[in-house]
Amino acid sequence: MCGFERSGRRALRHGVPRGGIEAVNASADLRPLWLAGHPEPGEGVLEVFDKYDGERIALVARAGPTQIESALRAADAARRPVAALPAWRRREVLAHCARRIEEQAEALATTLVAETGKTIREARIEVGRAADTFRIASEEATRVHGEVANLETSPRTTGWRGIWKRVPAGVAALVTPFNFPLNLVAHKVAPAIAAGCPFVLKPASATPLSALAIGEMLAEADLPPGAFSVLPAPGHEAERLATDPRVAVLSFTGSATVGWSLRARAVARRVCLELGGNAACIVCADADLDEAAARLVFGAFYQAGQSCISVQRVLVEASVHDALRERLVARTRALRLGDPRDERTDVGPMIALHEAERIERWVGGAVARGARLLCGGRRDGALYEPTWLEHVPHDEPLWCEEAFGPVACLEPFDSFERALALVNDGVWGLQAGLFTKDLERVIRAWDELEVGGVIAGDVPSFRADAMPYGGMRRSGVGREGVRFAVEEMTEIRLLALRPLR
Repeated sequence: MCGFERSGRRALRHGVPRGGIEAVNASADLRPLWLAGHPEPGEGVLEVFDKYDGERIALVARAGPTQIESALRAADAARRPVAALPAWRRREVLAHCARRIEEQAEALATTLVAETGKTIREARIEVGRAADTFRIASEEATRVHGEVANLETSPRTTGWRGIWKRVPAGVAALVTPFNFPLNLVAHKVAPAIAAGCPFVLKPASATPLSALAIGEMLAEADLPPGAFSVLPAPGHEAERLATDPRVAVLSFTGSATVGWSLRARAVARRVCLELGGNAACIVCADADLDEAAARLVFGAFYQAGQSCISVQRVLVEASVHDALRERLVARTRALRLGDPRDERTDVGPMIALHEAERIERWVGGAVARGARLLCGGRRDGALYEPTWLEHVPHDEPLWCEEAFGPVACLEPFDSFERALALVNDGVWGLQAGLFTKDLERVIRAWDELEVGGVIAGDVPSFRADAMPYGGMRRSGVGREGVRFAVEEMTEIRLLALRPLR
């Protein structure tokens, strides 16, 4: 089994204190929130803890109802000034953020390690992707085009001409999760600016520091008053953002339970939800098993499995099942688990002790019902060993729900039809992976899998920041990826010209 890291830093034994938001005394180190583009103290204070050793690393201003109301009022007043910004101005703001992220890359990576528990290598990748996301958005800001519409589709409309353009939808409410607190903020903030929408951002309470850093960069840029607010706040405040009549767009990434509940309340506005899944990957007999094993181990355990598209179910053609299983177990046992600041660490802690305890219960429940533990299965505080199981009953949470932890299930299949059916089994549908050299199987998977994206030749964990990204069924509605998020945040406005007399 892969060993638990012992280092000079004190490993977390009892987890980050529950609750997070506390009424503690503010200090000179209090990080301000950003209200209508200005730094402000909060109506309360949020404590942020290191996810590995449990030490408090920051005090952050916490927004209350009065400040949330002020942010919404300011954003509503900024609708026309922000919409009127010419494309080149939006481009410059976004390019500025990309440059500032690159200039602060190592400091941002260190912040990500502390507030999320992801490894320093993973953090550096996220920082690079966030810079890319803002850069892509700077380019898309000048591509918000329209079209000439042919209205002469019947004798009745002969001579009519049409032209349409995209216009900003209005105030955007943005709610982001803990697992990618820099790049998922970028994936909401950058398209909002490119589209011309003022916004109010509520980052996850466990990981607000990266979002506040983005707020500081935006404050340096040339944006109209009220164009943005970054408000760390309790989770229930997301409901207010979703239901306020001044909000035209809700973009939410997080749990399915919360997301669908918000959508039910967010009437008369555009809604984009990215809600995760239990991603499956098919490995066919003609695949390169060494390459597949390397990518599957990465896809299952990067970020301690806390990704919406981490590998959770691996379906292997029966003739190569045993050979792939041997490779997976060997590679997994070689992973180093421990202090995320150590350059040698492969897997850090989960976001909180109670999440690691949940995974421990899920694994124990599956084993009690006949699942076979192949490797891993041990917990030490918020650290949970990378774990593989096989023969997991399909009604167990490890198979049918989103695990969001460092655990994956292995299962053989005899026919490709059966593999496709297993991927489609259940309520989720974000992305799926496929390892095969057979183009016919690739096209068939693309046609038949009920997911937002099919990743051929790799794990479902692949994401390029420009590609359309989102799910079907319980996994969400709408698409991210900068160009596609801009479309979610804009409306089509038609001009129809009556024939000249």
